[in-house]
Amino acid sequence: MRILISNDDGYMSPGIRTLYAAMRSLGPATIVAPDRNRSGASNSLTLSHPVHVRQYESDIYSLEGTPTDCVNIALSGLLSEDPDMVVSGINDGPNMGDDVLYSGTVAAAIEGRHLGHPALAVSMASHDPEHYDTAARVMTKIVTQLKEVPLPSDTILNINVPDLPFDQIQGLRATRLGTRHPSKSSIRQMSPRGETVYWIGAAGDIADDGPGTDFGAVRDGFVSVTPLQIDLTRMDSVSPVAQWLESLS
Repeated sequence: MRILISNDDGYMSPGIRTLYAAMRSLGPATIVAPDRNRSGASNSLTLSHPVHVRQYESDIYSLEGTPTDCVNIALSGLLSEDPDMVVSGINDGPNMGDDVLYSGTVAAAIEGRHLGHPALAVSMASHDPEHYDTAARVMTKIVTQLKEVPLPSDTILNINVPDLPFDQIQGLRATRLGTRHPSKSSIRQMSPRGETVYWIGAAGDIADDGPGTDFGAVRDGFVSVTPLQIDLTRMDSVSPVAQWLESLS
């Protein structure tokens, strides 16, 4: 089993290196990841200029681009052999609830799934994690299971792991996305040149961490496994919107 590994924290991050070591126990693994931190890049592609690729070892590459660039280029010409699976992570910090809309970690997995490969994203539920090895052991189990018992072809697994020693993990739970309150206000500052600049405000506080949510599972010491899909269509609204549009016809 060949595994493509990417992330949004950069090819030198401790999380991706821990994941790389774990995935190599299952088969050939290749890192293709950004050359620096690209957190919050979401599904953006670089279209205004070429993307530079640098190779450091036989199976480690960095790109001067986004996580989506990395997976797209890896699967569309960079790698001589197509991988069997795309795994993104291990991210510093959680990607739960509304976070998935902005996450470069999740976006890398989405691009892998969009290009026809089973895909997973894994994040630590701490912004200063200590137990990457726990997430690596969890991913070894999940990747092995996915190989032996495949899920439907449109499924992306978004996995969040409590920052705990492995023997303190309570188990794994299938979850739905929780929600956050709106993000905090942007922060206005003056640059040394007297220009007005803004920092994006912090993520909002948790609004829904009830039963069945990813927030709730991680809070209780469980690994959260949330199935995602690419199709964003709200199916139950197609007919009501069609009726709403009738008056315009």
